Amino acid sequence: MSQVIEFFDAAFRQIHKRSSELLDILSQEELYLRPKNTVANLTPLSTGEFLLRSAAAVEQFAGGITRRLWDDPFEWTLPEKLTSKELVREYLNEVESLRQQAFGFIKSDRELHAKIPAPNDLRTIGEIIIDAFARAAHYQGRAFSAYQILTGRKPPRI
Repeated sequence: MSQVIEFFDAAFRQIHKRSSELLDILSQEELYLRPKNTVANLTPLSTGEFLLRSAAAVEQFAGGITRRLWDDPFEWTLPEKLTSKELVREYLNEVESLRQQAFGFIKSDRELHAKIPAPNDLRTIGEIIIDAFARAAHYQGRAFSAYQILTGRKPPRI
């Protein structure tokens, strides 16, 4: 594996690890509990919902690269479907497995410049990875923030 690919592989592994660690310290009741409205007319999402959105960003990029399946995982990652911490953990682990397959699919840094059909246009694999990482990290950050607002406790390693 090349240096750039190794860097992104490690960065995505870290996102998975941190999401799993946050899930570990959440109680079942806290998983989908939404913080009280802190800004007028905004409905904040729960820690669990943000964790799911983070993983969904990874699933979408990995499915797109490996199978040209660009569906938004929104429908099968709803709290109504993944009702427990155990089901959320299974989903996080499935996404991590799919992500590993996607990185196994990319053999060299040169392949990051290859353009593939993304949902709306041709994009390089590198652009797709960077976009997915940014979205996954953003949603994970919001999960940690929601946790802190909800519990008043500092999440692990922030």
